[in-house]
Amino acid sequence: MMQDFTEVLSTLARSPLLWMTLTLLVYLAAVWLYRRSGLNPFLIPVLTAVSVIIAVLKLSATTYPVYFEGTKFIHFFVGPVIVALAVPLFSQITRLRQIWLPVTVALIAGSGTAAISAVLIAWALGGSVTTLISLAPKSATMPIAMALTERFNGLVPLAAVAVAVTGIGGTIIARPLLNLLRIQDPAVRGFALGLTAHAIGTARALQHNPTAGAFAALAMALNGVATALLVPLIFWFFHMTGLLF
Repeated sequence: MMQDFTEVLSTLARSPLLWMTLTLLVYLAAVWLYRRSGLNPFLIPVLTAVSVIIAVLKLSATTYPVYFEGTKFIHFFVGPVIVALAVPLFSQITRLRQIWLPVTVALIAGSGTAAISAVLIAWALGGSVTTLISLAPKSATMPIAMALTERFNGLVPLAAVAVAVTGIGGTIIARPLLNLLRIQDPAVRGFALGLTAHAIGTARALQHNPTAGAFAALAMALNGVATALLVPLIFWFFHMTGLLF
């Protein structure tokens, strides 16, 4: 009897339908909890849902490749969703033309600060060269950060974790910090959130204000390009000067 039950569980664990359904249900529950909490930043759906999924995978001894295989259908829609972010941005095209200069300055300052500060802090704490490389692109989206890390022989899993922590941490901190600084313009708030917390921050911005969501999407996209250009230059500079490498 017990053996049959174990075999059933084993079969379910390998079923794509199980993990896709579980992921959707956990996320819906996380969204419900987030709204019931009054949008508590420490209960953002990504944080709570990921924590539950990790716990389930750990308790069921399920490997990530098995889980990923079961959720590939959800992963497929990531691309179309990112492309769809251009829709709210298009509605802000007139204002974007008016403020292109401060947007450009903010992009360069934010992207450069994110990469350089990560490298310097890790170096000050005794991080290896491999660790520095893996942390530098942490504020870019996951595909770009992982590609850059792999290109420079960093640790791709570490880069993935750094990107996730940056997105979640940035989303939690952003709103109280922007309120403290008395920044109320939704365009500025959204751009800051998308620049520092990439896709997770953009999703949060879209929940609060369409203008903030549009500028967050813009910042996320531009920061991905800027990071891909700046990180190699930063590594080259540190290597040529012998400051870190």
